Amino acid sequence: MVIDPLISTDEVAALIDQRGQADAPRLVLLDVRWQLGNDRTHDEYLAGHLPGAIYVDLDVELADPAAPELGRHPLPSTARFQRAVRRWGLRPEDLVVVYDDVGGIAATRAWWLLRDAGFENVRLLDGVLAKWRAEGRPLQAGDVVAGDDGTVTVRFGHLPTVTMDEAGRLPQHGTLVDIRALERYRGESEPVDPQAGHIPGAVNAPTDENLADDGTFRSPNELRERFAGLGIDGTTSVAVHCGSGVSATHTILALSLAGIDAALYPGSWSQWSSTPGRPVTTGPLP
Repeated sequence: MVIDPLISTDEVAALIDQRGQADAPRLVLLDVRWQLGNDRTHDEYLAGHLPGAIYVDLDVELADPAAPELGRHPLPSTARFQRAVRRWGLRPEDLVVVYDDVGGIAATRAWWLLRDAGFENVRLLDGVLAKWRAEGRPLQAGDVVAGDDGTVTVRFGHLPTVTMDEAGRLPQHGTLVDIRALERYRGESEPVDPQAGHIPGAVNAPTDENLADDGTFRSPNELRERFAGLGIDGTTSVAVHCGSGVSATHTILALSLAGIDAALYPGSWSQWSSTPGRPVTTGPLP
């Protein structure tokens, strides 16, 4: 059975109301607030989150420590992620819903990692916190701690990834998608990483174009049309990267909605631009 990676605010509200009922699924809500340069995300979570949601520290639980040879957000070790899912209280039968307050670009990192670890029933709140708030739905203040330790065992390797070398070769026979803002792709601006520009042959597909005006994901047909315009139709290999391997997962989810499988290049531009000898291209074209 293919599980829809998205879940609506109506569905989540109903699941929250059903908590404690004998036939209701066990719901685990994960608040994955993260934003580059914002060190107050936990305070923002404490001020108001979905009822029962557990705070996830992306830098600590969804990534290993940064290193130039690996990138700013290397994928977490099995041991690190195992500690995290146990802290969240996850059991194999749970329904996990992830969200953030930045359009889903942080929460999809948790979605991707859980799927890669073998956990199937994980979904992103479509429209995330902004839509929940706009609809006047209830928020809870303060910290939430799981009632007991989880029982999920992490076994990575269920989703495809590519190495730095594989990412560099991919444009010869497939498509490498760079989802960073256009000015970073062109090399006009680089606020974080050592060099400006992009990997030769990579096409640009900014993350925010995955979403409709109301902050929810575009329809599968709209996404298929968008990606087809970039030459992506699922007939050749596709990999996605961003600055550090976080927001690329947002486009991997969008591609999955369009019926296209895509690999993640975890090191992304932060690894590539920190590695001596790697070629860099500037300008608007691949």
